[in-house]
Amino acid sequence: MRSPSYSVLPSGTARTLLVLALTAGLSAAVPAARATAPVAPAVPEAPAAAAAPVATTPYMGWSSWSMQSSKYPGLNPDGDYSWLTERKVLQQTDAMAAKLKKYGYSYVNIDAGWWRDNDWKPEFDANGRQTADPVRFPRGMKPVADHIHAKGLKAGIYLPVGLEKEGYGGGTVPIWNAPGCTTADIVYGDLRTTNGWDSSYKIDFSRPCAQKYIDSQARLIADWGYDFLKIDGVGPGSFKSGDNYDNVADIAAWQKAIAATGRPIHLELSWSLDIGHIADWKKYSNGWRIDTDVECYCDTLVSWENSVDDRFADAAAWSRHGGPGGWNDLDSLDVGNGAMDGLTEAERQTYMTLWAIAKSPLFTGDDLTRLDAYGTSLLTNREVIALNQSSTPAARPVTASGDRQVWAARNADGSWTVALFNLGTAPAAVTADWASLGFSGRGSVRDLWSHKDLGSLKDKITDTLPAHGSRLFTVTPHGPAQATTGYEAEAAGNTLGGGASVADCGVCSGSHKVGNLYLGGSLRFNDVVVPKAGMYTVKVGYVSGDPRQAEVSVNGAAATTYAFPSTGDWGTAETVGIPLSLKAGANTITFDSGSGYAPDIDRIDVPKRA
Repeated sequence: MRSPSYSVLPSGTARTLLVLALTAGLSAAVPAARATAPVAPAVPEAPAAAAAPVATTPYMGWSSWSMQSSKYPGLNPDGDYSWLTERKVLQQTDAMAAKLKKYGYSYVNIDAGWWRDNDWKPEFDANGRQTADPVRFPRGMKPVADHIHAKGLKAGIYLPVGLEKEGYGGGTVPIWNAPGCTTADIVYGDLRTTNGWDSSYKIDFSRPCAQKYIDSQARLIADWGYDFLKIDGVGPGSFKSGDNYDNVADIAAWQKAIAATGRPIHLELSWSLDIGHIADWKKYSNGWRIDTDVECYCDTLVSWENSVDDRFADAAAWSRHGGPGGWNDLDSLDVGNGAMDGLTEAERQTYMTLWAIAKSPLFTGDDLTRLDAYGTSLLTNREVIALNQSSTPAARPVTASGDRQVWAARNADGSWTVALFNLGTAPAAVTADWASLGFSGRGSVRDLWSHKDLGSLKDKITDTLPAHGSRLFTVTPHGPAQATTGYEAEAAGNTLGGGASVADCGVCSGSHKVGNLYLGGSLRFNDVVVPKAGMYTVKVGYVSGDPRQAEVSVNGAAATTYAFPSTGDWGTAETVGIPLSLKAGANTITFDSGSGYAPDIDRIDVPKRA
């Protein structure tokens, strides 16, 4: 969610003033708003050269939205969302060039509002394309991009998906470089709306003029010199469903139009996109927001409770999908401004730790002219940046837990990225067992935040973390692979209870799983044998299209509830470890849904030694 005329506060309360500004005069008969630019000549374009690759790594940079959206004292003195101006953007550009460029930060991204005044009235050219508000950007958008480029940086810009209602102009507005095409020829005849705020008319791409309009927008942005485009309010997702909000065709048209310009332009999608369409997002774009806005729309830039902490529940499902060419986007990283961020130092480090290990773009929304020392140390930690920018996979949870979480990823050189998180409100000890990583014995540990080697540690690493605190390590195994005994969920010797049943599963180890574990459904593994009594980290293979819980008990004792992160869909299997106290000899391990819904269980793998 980005444009203030479309956004809804996290509580669901509408921002009335902005909604009124948006809805005033939006009938089909309204003329194009304050057209300022002449119709461009309809001349054919030269064949475009192949564009250079983009998004080979998660992008790094800065975005304007966090400060625009905040009510922090002094940020928006001329009214809500008034912060965005050419002068402010150029100040941030200069600060990035001086402070962050050498660490890899390169994109200066102008978010929503660049074509709207402080009352949110828009500017369009004579061809229905957004153009700079003359007060916010008195020289237009090209000189801004030129300044950014002169500093050795890249320029980014923003648009909502669809044809904005104010740009329709009664259907008579001509489309640039498309003789005979007007805005009436690119949308559905019933003027159905689209995007996350219904602020645009849905474009009908079965009509030949529709692609011409997108081509014209892409050409304008390319001619201005922009290297990055964020399209916002995209569905499926953005909390809307149904055909009107399916914008896959829009994004395909944008990819085609960008390619035709010959300019390498990173195409980023927002917000809270539907993971069920990840194949489309990968095919047509270079990045996709996985969640709602991180900003709190309050008197700081963000807050822990608003949505920073939400990413821990949501990022796991997307972890396998990012890679060169397209990345999972967790939104702005506001860790550099101290009190203005609205977070403790522990929360700021945890925030950046998750973004780094999730392979999210690292773009801050902070005021780069007033970074504090601690924030600068976070944003410029070369080891953490290198982890984010490397070819290593995104981390995901390796333990089924609640507030105490361990996330990890196996690196190409055999080492592991390991992060410990305490999401609770009080200090707590968090442990990463080597068994949950698949090896035993010793492993050497490097602390990435402190740049210290911690030596060779046996079996695990444990640390007491402050509330909302974290640690980040590289762990290099020196011991052997953990020997385990596997037990299939569908094995005939197990006991099913309630509605639990065996189902086919092409991604499961034995091509089957046990599902229907809900409202009392249960699965009991019988005759789980270990040589001696002790605590065992049992790996659980499971499938779950959403986060679920299971009540796990051993030998009929009291159950412990464990949280299982989403695997992303019901066709993907993952594993997590759970610590279970087993007796020597045969044991039973029961997974019970209790009064809720548990994940489908594929198998368990039990270490051969405690």
